[in-house]
Amino acid sequence: MTQRGLFLLLGVGLAGQASLPAQTAVGFDHAKHRKVFASCTTCHLGAVERGASLWPDSGSCASCHDGPIQKRVVWQPRRESARTNLRFDHLGHTRGAVARPAACVACHQQQGAAWMAVAALEAQRCLDCHGVRTAHLAAPDTACATCHLPLARASRLTAKDVASFPTPPSHKQPGYAAGAGHGAGAKTAGANCATCHARDFCLQCHVDAPEQAAIQSLEPDSRSTAIRAGLRAPASHDDPGFLASHGATVKRAPETCATCHTRESCLTCHSATTRVAAGLPPAGPGRGRGAEVTRRRPPSHGLNYAEQHANAAAAVPATCAGCHTRSDCLECHRPDAARAEGYHPAGFLARHPASAYARETSCSDCHNAAGFCTTCHATAGLVSQGGPLRPGYHDFNNFFIAGHGQAARQSLETCVGCHVEKDCLTCHSALRARHINPHGPGFDANRLRKKNPQMCTACHGTSIPTR
Repeated sequence: MTQRGLFLLLGVGLAGQASLPAQTAVGFDHAKHRKVFASCTTCHLGAVERGASLWPDSGSCASCHDGPIQKRVVWQPRRESARTNLRFDHLGHTRGAVARPAACVACHQQQGAAWMAVAALEAQRCLDCHGVRTAHLAAPDTACATCHLPLARASRLTAKDVASFPTPPSHKQPGYAAGAGHGAGAKTAGANCATCHARDFCLQCHVDAPEQAAIQSLEPDSRSTAIRAGLRAPASHDDPGFLASHGATVKRAPETCATCHTRESCLTCHSATTRVAAGLPPAGPGRGRGAEVTRRRPPSHGLNYAEQHANAAAAVPATCAGCHTRSDCLECHRPDAARAEGYHPAGFLARHPASAYARETSCSDCHNAAGFCTTCHATAGLVSQGGPLRPGYHDFNNFFIAGHGQAARQSLETCVGCHVEKDCLTCHSALRARHINPHGPGFDANRLRKKNPQMCTACHGTSIPTR
């Protein structure tokens, strides 16, 4: 802040303004009255006496300016307090001023000047007196609260005043705002940051504001946003390989990303894999808006990629699932999915049983198991024979019978495309056949009996066990 700027904030025009008839109001000429007043406190009693006004009484000028002897003037003292953020109290700075007028001129007069040659207050005098041996704006951040109030307590300041605050040289250092500089400075300076900033200022960038003690220590104040701040991508994000490698960074240290990114940042691209965003905070009140991510095509997705994507999708479907949901595929591969060309790679028919069994994708998203699948299987003679699981349809897994229970628990709807309930009861019945227990480990018979006892009667009849 310039010396003039500081003076304007102080609002220390010592004798206010005199209103002259048919003239423009002018400032009080202290030098012209130097022989009249032997002490500053003759007019400015409030500087040394608590409860008294800092400005002279409106009728005090008339004792001389009565018209016949001196031209009449009308004095109107200031009605509103000055717009300032200074932590200043005249009483604390002017002890003994009645006996020693020099206590006033130490601040309000240039050194060596004539009596009552009042000049604007210089910030450097304050700094020298308080032991800060440096220029005003070059003073360390930890010194601000010595002279200045927190912004939230400087209620008279307007947003325009806040916007005109000068930027200290320390804040202009390269990388100060974008890097860790301002964070370390906030932890070191503490309450001194509140001179110019409030919590709303930090919320222009910080998504992790609720987790940052330094931010929560600041009071909320919307005027602080008059000092504009904006997110800038760090240098690491300019690396051509950043998109391909950023996942490892998120897993290793999600808190570094949580400063600028909300969970929604990740979901802009990773809509199909919501778990990757679990380590980041969701957007909401009390948090910054954060970085706005734009979804764009990876370098591998050239202009003709749609015609070539089938092989890549078949080879590494998990890679595609990072950004794409199944509905993305179905936009093109429906409604005639059975005859759509290019969805499955060449030769897929020969190995589709293994793909279906491993549930690489969900066949039922495009195919009707009871119609499309069963029709084809029946034509090929791959149908249930009404007994235990036999070779044929399950040939791709020679030991399928040993693991078919898990397959049935995962996707029973695929089994009923060929099998009916009596096929299961060939082995799984407590009343007849082989009495093989179909229940997996941890099965709670009591809970299921209370929930749906009719299901139990298929194997147990009316004698439903309780454990």
